[in-house]
Amino acid sequence: MRNMATKDPTQKLELELRRGVIVLATLTQLRSPRYGYELRQALEERGLSIEEGTLYPLLRRLEKQDVLASEWRTDSGSPRRYYVLSSTGRALLTQLIATWQNLNQTMERLLDEDSTREA
Repeated sequence: MRNMATKDPTQKLELELRRGVIVLATLTQLRSPRYGYELRQALEERGLSIEEGTLYPLLRRLEKQDVLASEWRTDSGSPRRYYVLSSTGRALLTQLIATWQNLNQTMERLLDEDSTREA
């Protein structure tokens, strides 16, 4: 018996596309320090919703890879862990932005070619 993924691959493929974008989107919002909930809100306001179960493990992984630095702050009530790009993270963001822009230009050409063929 076939499972749903075999019948409709759309959801799985969209998820794969989102996974690649989430890291870049997250890094763009950490040029200045933010705590997790604030980061989620900033991304959601810009059209990208991320579940806590995706975001927090991502933040920990990026910190472990020295892409992010973090610190606990208690100046506004309850303790919050703030994340910000490290020097490694800033360099990585610059590189990823260039890669994204190149990929985006390539995809625009491919999609334009495709729409021209269909017309």
